[in-house]
Amino acid sequence: MANKSNKNSNQSSHKIPFPLASLPAVLLPWYDREKRSLPWRDIVTPYRTWVSEIMLQQTRVQAVLPYFERFISAAPDVPALAELAEDRLLSLWQGLGYYSRARNLRAAAREVVERFGGVFPRSLDDVRSLRGVGDYTAAAICSAAYDAPCAVVDGNVYRVLSRLFDLAEPIDATAGKRAFACLAQSQLDAAHPGRYNQAIMDFGAIQCTPASPRCEACPLSESCLALAAGTVADRPVKRGKTRVRDRWFNYLHVASGDRVLLHRREGRDIWQGLYEFPLIETDAPVEFPDLAALPQFRRLLGDGPWHLVRSVSLPRHQLSHQRLHAVVHRIETPAFAPTAAAMAVPADSLGDYAVPRLVDRYLMQAGSDDSSF
Repeated sequence: MANKSNKNSNQSSHKIPFPLASLPAVLLPWYDREKRSLPWRDIVTPYRTWVSEIMLQQTRVQAVLPYFERFISAAPDVPALAELAEDRLLSLWQGLGYYSRARNLRAAAREVVERFGGVFPRSLDDVRSLRGVGDYTAAAICSAAYDAPCAVVDGNVYRVLSRLFDLAEPIDATAGKRAFACLAQSQLDAAHPGRYNQAIMDFGAIQCTPASPRCEACPLSESCLALAAGTVADRPVKRGKTRVRDRWFNYLHVASGDRVLLHRREGRDIWQGLYEFPLIETDAPVEFPDLAALPQFRRLLGDGPWHLVRSVSLPRHQLSHQRLHAVVHRIETPAFAPTAAAMAVPADSLGDYAVPRLVDRYLMQAGSDDSSF
């Protein structure tokens, strides 16, 4: 019986599993009962939808919620976003990660001003042409904002369809992505495409979850081929795990009186444009005496006296492809070295700078322990 199910699930037509006659007929009533209340759904405009979709790229809904309204308040429309200063932009985005999204968002806003007179475009091709907007994001925006008949395929949709049809095509392979895109489009409700897309995404987020899906109370359980075959936990299929790189960050929180050293990250590495304490990156964990012997340390502190107040090991910070191990060394000195003096800022102004979440958590902890840092 399982072999028969797998055979049917891999046919190019992807017929609806018996006894399910229509996927929208099940999902739309479920959505009306169970849908999540989200600020970009409660008030729908193309601009709000666009901002939310960019924020939601590789980021969970719960993480986005505290940021969305604050961002919209500071930049309520396309022209306001286009004119936003970079430091303010990054400050509003601080903690969401993937800061290139914020820069692309502002760059796209400037495109909309220049090419479309500040009015967000309606056509799928025009939306897709904007910086930072790919096929998925363009379809999601046009579907939610304009009710365009574009199937949206995110992680939730991959999971629902791969289980319902018991599909073993890897979702991170080109052929698999193409197959799922065609399948998703074939199931789209032509009369209510926007609602249907929201429904299947919410269904994956609430009902057909990655771990411990609610199969016993699922309205699709009688039609789910993966449930019948016992392969729910194996769907969707991915080819392999992403290799994660370990990095060791040694921050020097150097203070002299009421001033501290702070610099802006440049280059194409993570957190471009954000501020942080002077950083010495090493290939492995390093004890402070060995760190203090490095040329970078001596260039920063110079030949003058200094005193190590404390060293704080921060919780491991996980990024999508990197694992950061960070230690902050709190150092006091009577005067900054001439080579470092240009980096000095008032200690009580640290809250005005956009910093990585890793540094922000340290500042919050240090502030609660010692208001003078």
